[in-house]
Amino acid sequence: MNATPTDSPPPLSIRDLTVAYNRKPVLWNISLEIPAGTLAGLVGPNGAGKSTLLKAVVDMVPRISGEIRVFGRPYRQVRKRVAYVPQRESVDWDFPATVLDVVLMGTYGELGWFRRVGQSQRQRAMDALRQMEIEHLAHRQISQLSGGQQQRTFLARALVQQADLYLMDEPFAAVDAATEAAIVRLMDALRSQGKTIIVVHHDLQTVPEYFQFVVLLNLRLVAAGPAEEVFTKENLQKTYGGKLTLLEEVGEAMRRGDQGA
Repeated sequence: MNATPTDSPPPLSIRDLTVAYNRKPVLWNISLEIPAGTLAGLVGPNGAGKSTLLKAVVDMVPRISGEIRVFGRPYRQVRKRVAYVPQRESVDWDFPATVLDVVLMGTYGELGWFRRVGQSQRQRAMDALRQMEIEHLAHRQISQLSGGQQQRTFLARALVQQADLYLMDEPFAAVDAATEAAIVRLMDALRSQGKTIIVVHHDLQTVPEYFQFVVLLNLRLVAAGPAEEVFTKENLQKTYGGKLTLLEEVGEAMRRGDQGA
């Protein structure tokens, strides 16, 4: 009997995950499953453990307990199917490399460290740069890029990996409006191809617009599911507590400013 899509394991399954730094828990007893073909927003206050959750998936931080399965297997067995886009602030942008060099790093998983990059990989890298609308920057040093250009470079690197699961840590942080629109188009395109995308996101105003699935996190899992069911004021209050009122006031002030501009 042939397997159907519903028979396949989910792109990400987490059971009883606990992570601590210096004995201080930053994630506590998290159990979570992300359905295939989902564009999921990972939402919560600063220090809630959102970035740590993505790092735990790709074995960048040790866990005290729990199990993580990617497509039903440990990450190390399926790492080629996963593309991780870290926060821009975590990268040394003074490293002497061009935009094309950085994007080609996305092909190392298939080539290994001792095979030379070939024409097909270069073509894929240029195609990814073209998709992110920065092919004209291919030979520019990364130290010369703007914040939006840096983010587009990292997303192009993820694209050339031709992954099935994309983990993006705050891709919208401090980018211009054009880059934000380009990121949204990319996420929608990936989802239309059946890919699964998990995004750490801070702007509560755009969560219902950008994401079909929402994970609310504050050290513990508050709620996870379809955005229309999970992204409610009651759940946000549980996630943010007293900070929610301030966030709402800031958001309202920004909307008034936009209308008055």
